[in-house]
Amino acid sequence: MSALKISQFCLQHLGPFDLTVAAGECLVLSGASGTGKSLLLRAIADLIPHQGEAWLGEQLCAQTRPETWRYDVSLLPAESQWWYDTIGEHFTQYDEGLFAALGFDEAVLAWEVSRCSTGERQRLAMIRMLQQQPRALLLDEPTANVDAGNTQQMEAIIRHYQQQQQIPVLWVSHQHEQIRRIADRHVILKDNQLIEQSR
Repeated sequence: MSALKISQFCLQHLGPFDLTVAAGECLVLSGASGTGKSLLLRAIADLIPHQGEAWLGEQLCAQTRPETWRYDVSLLPAESQWWYDTIGEHFTQYDEGLFAALGFDEAVLAWEVSRCSTGERQRLAMIRMLQQQPRALLLDEPTANVDAGNTQQMEAIIRHYQQQQQIPVLWVSHQHEQIRRIADRHVILKDNQLIEQSR
């Protein structure tokens, strides 16, 4: 059980930021478009240059191989990335329960990625991410292109994984109802400051 922590974290024109997401906690980050929420998540995932420090427990980002850090601290963007022609090429195993919970059966592995809707790709990307057993989740509006029923199913699966594995979750969302459902804490990024909201 490890907390995710950033200290004196700066990127481009943003920061410095200090923030801790406890083990087993879902911290929702919101704010107006263009304030830098996605950039912050990408920096924490070590995908863009930044200054300051990030830790997962005792594991320091600066002393960790980038691919190892990104495996442990997994980012799911609003639009998922796919590299091969078929869905199955992106998976090393088939978890029947997880696929079924999001409306898929084993036949999906033979699907062409190009035939999938944005929502289907996003649900499959979440399965792909969780099967890697990450130790922290960075979720950048992961349900923005998903219908209401599947959104709540995705929320339930992430909450279950969060609580079962006692991992920190940093979730960007603009949806007030969703924030009420998922947030253990809520922080707004405004005027280059992280402002914690009272519950």
